[in-house]
Amino acid sequence: MVRRVDIVSDTHGYLSPELLRAIDGCDMLIHAGDITSESDFAELEVSVPCLRAVLGNNDGYFDYGPDVRRVNEFAFEGLRFAVAHYAEDLPLASADVAVCGHTHRPRIERVRGCLVVNPGSASLPRGRRVASIARLMVEDGCVLSAEIVDL
Repeated sequence: MVRRVDIVSDTHGYLSPELLRAIDGCDMLIHAGDITSESDFAELEVSVPCLRAVLGNNDGYFDYGPDVRRVNEFAFEGLRFAVAHYAEDLPLASADVAVCGHTHRPRIERVRGCLVVNPGSASLPRGRRVASIARLMVEDGCVLSAEIVDL
């Protein structure tokens, strides 16, 4: 069965209506840090079937629970995921998909066989882009598609 993985980062205390509409219907949501709001984290937890998140450089004063750490590694649909706010913290050798944030600039690229995804910022984009998320369609250990979705 094909599953939809939506990826967000750097929401910085603001979940826009466009963001909430965009993630509606995802099977898993990954947040790559700088949530900066315990109430936003709680809202995301009840809005999606599965939420995985990491701490960003601005999340030090917030408590999202013991499962939200600097690096989060897990399996989903036969794929090994690694998530960290900073790209340099990603364990690329042990992941099929590596997710980072921090730059507020979206990118999707292959690095040494690993798909590296930065969704940009869902609230404070940098450069010429608008706010964005990333979306993966996955099935049986394969990434069928990966795209940046403008909000």
